Amino acid sequence: MHAPTQLTAFAGPHKIASGTLHALAQTLKELVTRDPDAQILIFDDASGSQVDLNLHGSLDEVLQRLPRAAAPAPQDDAPAPARTAGRPRLGVVAREITLLPRHWEWLATQPGGASVALRKLVEQAQRGNKAHDEQRQAREAAYKVMSALAGDAAGFEEASRALFAGRQQAFLENVRDWPADVREHVTRLAQRGLSDS
Repeated sequence: MHAPTQLTAFAGPHKIASGTLHALAQTLKELVTRDPDAQILIFDDASGSQVDLNLHGSLDEVLQRLPRAAAPAPQDDAPAPARTAGRPRLGVVAREITLLPRHWEWLATQPGGASVALRKLVEQAQRGNKAHDEQRQAREAAYKVMSALAGDAAGFEEASRALFAGRQQAFLENVRDWPADVREHVTRLAQRGLSDS
């Protein structure tokens, strides 16, 4: 499981904690110990996705279930894993793609072959679309959180349309009456996806 770098937890419309997974687990475990009926939603700030955190058992048990840091690189004297397609040592993984015959014909004429040409095209697209991709990801993250926390709030539909249109002023006007913690959090997440002032 990928461990998000920054998380935010809400109990209803109230922000109760924000931080790393380990810090949040400790804070939330203390909260559910005091209030076992607390309804907590946890969000990955980068993607807006909800994160499940099993808070049952002792604090030590909760922390043991959390994902560990990335495993260290294998030692040179360790047996090599079974060979797979691609170049795993370089991070290259073989996967299937589907193209039209004319695309395969063009790729076959490129220096280095299809794989090299496709990697170059992907890297070029990543560089050229970086700002657009960041805006899209910010909008999607904000939308996921606002759907979960304010899906039935007044102005939700209008705020959603303004968010995906990148209209900052209209977005801010439509979230103005939402609970303060929800409004501030979704506005912070949406900031990179909104343009006009």
